[in-house]
Amino acid sequence: MAESGMVKELEELGVLTGARRAGSWQGARALTGLSVDSRDVKPGHLFFALPGVKIHGAEFISYALRMGAAAVVTDAEGLAIAEADYGVPDVPVVVHPDPRMALAHAARRWFADQPETMVAVTGTNGKTSVASFTRQIWEQLGATAVNFGTTGVEGAVAAPLKHTTPEPITLHRLLAELAADGVSHAAMEASSHGLVQRRLDGVRLRAAGFTNITRDHLDYHPDFESYFEAKSGLFTRVLPRDGVAVINTDDPCGERLVTMARARGQSVLTVGRNGADLEILGRRFDATGQDLRFGHGGKVYMARLNLIGGFQAANALVAAGLALASGFEIGDVARALETLHTVRGRMERAAVRGNGAAVYVDYAHTPDALATALQAMRPHVMGRLIVVFGAGGDRDPGKRPLMGAAAREFADVAFVTDDNPRGEDPERIRAAIMEAVPDATEIGDRAAAILAGVDALQPGDTLLIAGKGHETGQIIGDDVLPFDDAEQASVAVAALEGLGA
Repeated sequence: MAESGMVKELEELGVLTGARRAGSWQGARALTGLSVDSRDVKPGHLFFALPGVKIHGAEFISYALRMGAAAVVTDAEGLAIAEADYGVPDVPVVVHPDPRMALAHAARRWFADQPETMVAVTGTNGKTSVASFTRQIWEQLGATAVNFGTTGVEGAVAAPLKHTTPEPITLHRLLAELAADGVSHAAMEASSHGLVQRRLDGVRLRAAGFTNITRDHLDYHPDFESYFEAKSGLFTRVLPRDGVAVINTDDPCGERLVTMARARGQSVLTVGRNGADLEILGRRFDATGQDLRFGHGGKVYMARLNLIGGFQAANALVAAGLALASGFEIGDVARALETLHTVRGRMERAAVRGNGAAVYVDYAHTPDALATALQAMRPHVMGRLIVVFGAGGDRDPGKRPLMGAAAREFADVAFVTDDNPRGEDPERIRAAIMEAVPDATEIGDRAAAILAGVDALQPGDTLLIAGKGHETGQIIGDDVLPFDDAEQASVAVAALEGLGA
């Protein structure tokens, strides 16, 4: 689109307004698209040279120009890098105070269309489950819906994704494609990385949900408070003032978010115990799920949840809150809760031994998530609770002994194995865990550890394989080797039952 069209609109959005502009729009070729990766630049593209964790995108401005970029948006540091590299370019270079925000708004304007009803959910744990549950409720009530995030796009449209929260160009292209495919409702996961990097800005949200926040990603965020600030950005910046905030107030940070949301004028729907708007009144557990008794608007409702783990009740009610915020009635939503099914890799029943002992797979890969998963599993277990787990390499090393402590406190039998060691020595990772759980059995090979855990199952026992959930590969060095916990559990059961064990 020529300057008189798209350029003018992007200027009005503040995308092309900065502290300094090098070059001139006069004679600039018509804008034909947006790029954030110089390898994707086509003639006429507006190239966004963004600051990165390891390298600044301005290092690639010269390449983007050779590929035909019509203009560049960057920050002051980016312009300095470009000028030091090859002098002032002869195309427009906009120096924007927040180029990531500029990219988000440009992507929103460029692709324009989105599903009519958009919601997002953030939290350390439970994002995938809540997004999936929300989509399942919508579908049960007749909407054409998807959820997307860690497990890709699911629902009316299925597709893989590289990131939990895609970068803005990919995200808004996806939203436009979903709208074109007739999707009216979409629930997305909002990661802390995505929020800090402004990936969601520009998404027109009707509601946003919060599950919980515990120690995680401290290899990226400087400290816990920075991590919380990243998560809270969903409510303080992305969700509009007329949006609805659905917040789990059983989490210690929940009340802080309630205060933040109300300060912006947002409607708040709380979830939890002790007088919450969607109040958990009681739960009864059995081997295949739980009966949930909850209150809303002065009335009491019952729902059978075919979900393992007490925390799934809170996840289901956050999803119910998002459904209410998107215009559905509580009676219909309460009935839809009974149709929910678990998300792949989230408390997923993977196999059952001949003696009736069950094997579950869960994505729990933080100390709190592991502790929560084990505690949530306990009411469903008559015998011993066995766990197979590890910790990822090239990530926050402080989590490792805490993972071991969680297993020591909440499991009866523990096997410590490799997770995704990445570039680290897996023996060192296991050693850090074993310091906190010295009675555990250490088996580096994950398949062998799963086999040992399955072999230990007696009638009434349950095995939880934690850490990788839905993942289908194990990252060792620079290689991603095929590996699926649920598949390995089934193979182990088949092998042992075949041997008459």
